[in-house]
Amino acid sequence: MRILYSAIDQVVPAPHGGSVHVTSVAEGLSALGHEVHVLASPAPTGPFPPGGVVWWPMSPPLGDRRLRLLRAPDVKRRARALKPDAIIERYYNFGGEGMLAAREIGAVAVLEVNAPVVDPPGSIKPWIDRMLIVQPLRRWRDWQCRAADLIVTPSASILPADVPPPRVLETEWGADTDRFHPGARGNVPFSRHQGDTVAIFVSAFRAWHGAIHLVEAIRQLRARGRRDIKAVLIGDGPELSRVRQAAEGLEGVTLTGALPHSDIPASLAAADIGVAPFDIAAHAPLRWEFYWSPLKIFEYMASGLPVIAPRIDRLTRIFRDGREGIFYDPTEPGSLALALERLADPSVRSGLGTAARDRAVDRFSWRSHCQALDRAIRLARDANSDRH
Repeated sequence: MRILYSAIDQVVPAPHGGSVHVTSVAEGLSALGHEVHVLASPAPTGPFPPGGVVWWPMSPPLGDRRLRLLRAPDVKRRARALKPDAIIERYYNFGGEGMLAAREIGAVAVLEVNAPVVDPPGSIKPWIDRMLIVQPLRRWRDWQCRAADLIVTPSASILPADVPPPRVLETEWGADTDRFHPGARGNVPFSRHQGDTVAIFVSAFRAWHGAIHLVEAIRQLRARGRRDIKAVLIGDGPELSRVRQAAEGLEGVTLTGALPHSDIPASLAAADIGVAPFDIAAHAPLRWEFYWSPLKIFEYMASGLPVIAPRIDRLTRIFRDGREGIFYDPTEPGSLALALERLADPSVRSGLGTAARDRAVDRFSWRSHCQALDRAIRLARDANSDRH
């Protein structure tokens, strides 16, 4: 099939999860034999990734994704020229350009939904809609879901209740299990000494990612005399300065800043524990539903690292307590530090890390994600053909 993928508000390449997701899905579908064309914002630091995917530079007007829909005429022109069998669009309330183009040319319309379509408790969108009387935000997002022949999401609960279940592919995102593995080699931006246990955090530094909780746990361990457990935090974002301040004067904490995604496999392989200290209290929608498909956890597991994370229902479906990692209770002070101490024992974490790698390869690779997506698109295409 020929596939057009509209992801114009994603900068590619970039180290954040959205960019990695778009690149991995595009390359995964290309590896299955599809002709894949992607509309994405070009990175100022380098060219689009090489390989079989065809990349077309297209950014939202003024770089503001809230203006994305103004690119609808450009997306339609590209679709008319390519005549794709399917158009995939990353959902955004102010988007819809891919769904409009698919409707115009009769292509299978695939909507990737990574954030709530319905309004979570406390959202200001319903208030805005009521002020505008005709509720344009709700009506437009509902139209996008109705226009989609297939909706791909990690959690069906974030979709409108009237979306027919046969049109939903509920699936996790994944990791590149060929690149992320325990033997990965490359530039490693930290050093370690014999006897060290290195806990690693890789993410955007936003409040709900909880990086500061890892720093606090290391401080608690130092107060108890544990100096062998070190922390490496990789990434950038609005919370980085606050985390740096919390780590000031604390021995054994390394903050590297952002790194190219190509450097992450070697960094994970050089560590011992992957930490995902999500703080759902810092982001109201996550208290309602943990709708993320956490890229870092899949990459930790693929790298053979046992995972430490707060006990959140959604995460318990990804890895299992005592089998691929351990959960801690974020309401209990010191529980993250205790979890790190448990995994400081090499004999304990070795078995967990091996099991994590096996589970990632079996269930959470980009290859398996794209195979499921390929099957679902074919079924949607066949259903469209039957209707016509």
